[in-house]
Amino acid sequence: MKKARNGLQSGFTLVEILIVVVILGILAAIVIPQFTSASESAKSSSLVSQLQTIRSQLELYQVQHNGIYPVDTSSDAFWDQMTKKTDVHGDPIAVGDTTTPSFGPYLQQPSTNPFEQSSDIGTGPGAGTGWVYDAETGAITGVVSTLTAAKVFPSGVPTNDVSTY
Repeated sequence: MKKARNGLQSGFTLVEILIVVVILGILAAIVIPQFTSASESAKSSSLVSQLQTIRSQLELYQVQHNGIYPVDTSSDAFWDQMTKKTDVHGDPIAVGDTTTPSFGPYLQQPSTNPFEQSSDIGTGPGAGTGWVYDAETGAITGVVSTLTAAKVFPSGVPTNDVSTY
């Protein structure tokens, strides 16, 4: 450091540095929650978009399979019926089989619930379950914890889109 005219060293004092740190801390406290809510909002939009896609493809499946939705509610079987070619009974067709009339695939890959990070299918909501599916009606909803749902949907949880646990 170079010396000032009166013989003292120039530079910032400890108090000045502390004031700057406090101001930066306050600004960070204001900005960070806004990014968190934007992230939750993006997850919510992704969930609704995925539900619309799955529902439309379930309807197409039902039309092409004589009015029946995928009946096996285990995750692997459900996603196999939605992501692979199937016969009129919903059974996956072997790769290379060109003699059996085929339908689908309806989705490129299993959909992952952005809140639960899971593509598991369940008959009821629970931690680690991505989706709740009713094979009789073809109704499907995304699974979200009650606490998260209260934050993401402050005006009320849309029960036709979300199942909570």
